[in-house]
Amino acid sequence: MTPPESASSTAPTVRARWRGVRWIVLLGLVVVLVAVGTVLFGPDQGEARPLDPADTSLKGSKALAELLRGQGVQVDRVDSVEEAAAKGPGRLLLITSTLYFNDHDLAEIQGDRVLVHSFGSLDALAPGVETEPDPARQRSREPECALPAATAAGSAFLGGAAFTGPSGSVGCYPAGDGWTLLSYPNAGGTTTVLGSADFMSNQRLSEDGNAALALNLLSTGKPVTWLVRPDEPPVGRLPGEAGRSVYDLMPAGIPWAVLMAGLSVVLVAFWRGRRLGPVVVEKLPVVVRAAETVEGRGQLYRARRARARAADSLRAGTIDRLTPRLGLYSGADRHQIVAALAVRTGEDQQRVGGALYGPPPIDDNGLVALAGYLDFIERKVSEL
Repeated sequence: MTPPESASSTAPTVRARWRGVRWIVLLGLVVVLVAVGTVLFGPDQGEARPLDPADTSLKGSKALAELLRGQGVQVDRVDSVEEAAAKGPGRLLLITSTLYFNDHDLAEIQGDRVLVHSFGSLDALAPGVETEPDPARQRSREPECALPAATAAGSAFLGGAAFTGPSGSVGCYPAGDGWTLLSYPNAGGTTTVLGSADFMSNQRLSEDGNAALALNLLSTGKPVTWLVRPDEPPVGRLPGEAGRSVYDLMPAGIPWAVLMAGLSVVLVAFWRGRRLGPVVVEKLPVVVRAAETVEGRGQLYRARRARARAADSLRAGTIDRLTPRLGLYSGADRHQIVAALAVRTGEDQQRVGGALYGPPPIDDNGLVALAGYLDFIERKVSEL
């Protein structure tokens, strides 16, 4: 009667499973690579414009602009100093960034202004205002001031730069030794300096009193000139190409050629790559216990009557184990070791020296006695 086949012989191996699903895996990989190529070489989706009243992304501020318009405030978006100056006097100028404009040109526009500090000096736009050297972490802060726009709003998400102002200025939302919101009268109206303006963004407007603070600062009954950074050409644009990028100058087939070349490399790698076979079970060599090894070596010493070599091994092991316990370095000489052992154990110094460095025993009984005394010294040092 033939024995039944084992379960392991009928179960599918890893290699068989891979053969069954490899085309599905390769098809999925092709789909993923095509999707990645579409994202990389597809049309630009545009980028967020921070604090832009026409931007609906999380960094934009269209929600705030619509709230202002709902209260009857006229909001005009401009992206140049010339457009802002052409709007005329009697308006509130909101400067979302000073990195893209000349401060002195902006300072010539008279009237109320709300300034978001970006970088550099404020001598032209906010004379007398000093920026603290250490920026403040952006978080929810309490106003702790008497400015009506801030006290009515309560806590708000502020941070970034912190300021100290001239005499007559009012600081709110403290951070360190300064204030993240500073307001003071200027020659043509009121100047308000903000360390950051994330509380005006679509993402933060609904938190804490952010919306109330933004409306209180901008809804003053005057039209708002909202100055945003100018539109910049995307990265990779060549000079003199009037709106054409490097990708626009490529032949239409280049992106697909690159994509197909990548797919070919991946498929060839799967085809010619080294394949691991099934796991081979190999019997391990015979495991010998440590005690049996020691006994075997001892029997060899005994058979060859190598008492001197056995004694040297015992003494060397004892010295190596005791030297660090005695606080000695590994290269300590015999006199230091013997003296330290005699002091620690209370044993006679000559007996300790004879055990560690004396002549080899003349018979087996002497070797056993030496081993027992060395063990006694070790246990006594360990117990102290």
